[in-house]
Amino acid sequence: MAGLIKREDIDEVRQRTDIKEVVEAYVTLKSAGIGSWKGLCPFHDERSPSFHVRPQMGSYHCFGCGEGGDVISFVQKLDHTSFSETVEKLAARIGFELHYEDGGTGPRREDVGKRQRLLDAHKIAAEFFRDQLLTQGAATARQFLQERGFDREAAEQFGVGYAPQGWDTLLNHLTGRGFTLDELKLTGMFSASSSNAGRFYDRFRGRLIWPIRDITGDTVGFGARKLYEDDQGPKYLNTPETSLYRKSQVLYGIDLAKREIARNRQLVVVEGYTDVMACHLAGVGTAVATCGTAFGTDHIKIARRLLSDDGTGGEVIFTFDGDAAGQKAALRAFEEDQRFNSQTYVAVEASGADPCELRQTRGDDAVRELIADRRPLFEFAIKASFANFDLSSGEGQVKALRHAAPIVAQIRDVSLRSTYTRELSRWLGMQYVGEDQVARAVTAAARRDAGASSPGGRQRGQQGSQGRQDQAGQAAGAPTGQGEAAEGSSGEPFFERPDARDPIARMEREALEVVLQQPTLLTAPQWRSFSTSRFTVPVYEALHNAVLAAGAAGTELSRWVESVREGVPDVLRPLVSELAVRPLPAKDADAMVLYCRDILNRLTELRITQQKAEKLGQLQRMDPAADPVLYNQLQRDLMELEMQRRQLRED
Repeated sequence: MAGLIKREDIDEVRQRTDIKEVVEAYVTLKSAGIGSWKGLCPFHDERSPSFHVRPQMGSYHCFGCGEGGDVISFVQKLDHTSFSETVEKLAARIGFELHYEDGGTGPRREDVGKRQRLLDAHKIAAEFFRDQLLTQGAATARQFLQERGFDREAAEQFGVGYAPQGWDTLLNHLTGRGFTLDELKLTGMFSASSSNAGRFYDRFRGRLIWPIRDITGDTVGFGARKLYEDDQGPKYLNTPETSLYRKSQVLYGIDLAKREIARNRQLVVVEGYTDVMACHLAGVGTAVATCGTAFGTDHIKIARRLLSDDGTGGEVIFTFDGDAAGQKAALRAFEEDQRFNSQTYVAVEASGADPCELRQTRGDDAVRELIADRRPLFEFAIKASFANFDLSSGEGQVKALRHAAPIVAQIRDVSLRSTYTRELSRWLGMQYVGEDQVARAVTAAARRDAGASSPGGRQRGQQGSQGRQDQAGQAAGAPTGQGEAAEGSSGEPFFERPDARDPIARMEREALEVVLQQPTLLTAPQWRSFSTSRFTVPVYEALHNAVLAAGAAGTELSRWVESVREGVPDVLRPLVSELAVRPLPAKDADAMVLYCRDILNRLTELRITQQKAEKLGQLQRMDPAADPVLYNQLQRDLMELEMQRRQLRED
């Protein structure tokens, strides 16, 4: 039974994982001062680096797009994995065994080791196939690619390879690399001999090979295309179901397309490996393909995660051949339409050409035009269904209306639904079925659908929410709004953006930067001064309170920034990330100590000045004769505060 990962283990993984080392797998980093690194942001396009990483605090932040957090959120956002999957992946990376709440279990250490061995075998096999494509025996494979418009560079980009015609070439290669037969049996790359018990041979022989990778880029299986007439196998042969490869959960090209899908909020689903290649090479970098199965529920889960499918935009475009099989596939996809909040479309070339053929005959522009000329999937589904009815008769039109009205009623955009209600009347013809009758039929179907989705009904289109095990680092936008901290319409507080020209706001911000980034450099008196200082800017007051709470809880340095992030409203979490990585103006360790001391001294002086102003005002409002004891005490307090201020100046 899967369970929640224990909080202390999450903290341990976060502490032990070097965020700089993880980030450098995605971003080239250069030094940006003491303990700070910067590079081009992986979350948005930019020409000058605004993405900063501070390894000591385990934090990153982009000053361009506002993305920020810890190592877990970084991997989660880039690899589009769930929180649990991300923690388990990072734990496996450092060899840490996780523990779960309530007797739940996760992947066992030995299972993690077995999985890694399988991944290693696939990685070596993929390299082997790529090398074989350059050999003399792969001439037919290279000719196949060239005829479809793919040169050597394209083959390398997609890792295309060749499986030699021998029976045990790959088997010998992998056993020679130290893999046992028991391990190789689990990869799906070999078949058992029916005539010779215990003998295994290569599953893929004399075929063009495409590595199938998961969303993180690990090769988990292969797709193989027949090249020779004497090959009695199917045209395409894929890896069978294994612990790594489940065809209902993999999409070819997802590792290459995931960032473009997330950035453009567009997913293009094509039918084959060469179609994915053609689309990407033509500039449609959001294309993926299923692997020997229809686009189903598990694929939709992956797509929705990448698209941030929350109803605020995004589109899924299916491309199908123009033949009967393609139409059937499109209608099957339409059955899953309501699982998306994004709008679904279909792109079918008039001649029936697929993207690969289109690129061969008419070039890259034609592929881009095919995707741009997409049609709403429900329109395609309606028109395709009309082939089942005799629209030249009144009876046929009525039957077609009964079939099509519920489809139109499912359109989520009300204005678009009205448009297609009128279109449906036109498509059906006005002789027997009038526009009013069509509108009534659509309205009635919408009511039935609403009744089915009411409490106790079918609950169409609702999204399940997954509870998170850990809220740390989940940034939710930047400080915005007007006035002091207040409550928004959703119940979430919002804050006025601090005025950068305000010297007090700047002072409070700089103090928070020091405390977030260099807490160990502060002396006990400096901590007391920081704790007793009154922050007047609402945004920084909220952060100040969170810092005090984290300090009172005895938070370890490894969780320091994360603990502060947890202590502020969601809307302020990106600001914590930003202040935790903003470069401090110090060229070496000694200069850093002096800078931190200076900032905290200035904060202390500001606090003293505020206290002096309050006491002086109180003194001026008093009648000395009415309360001489209090009057004299205020005089002494003012003198003491002035002595403290002068002492700071001398330091």
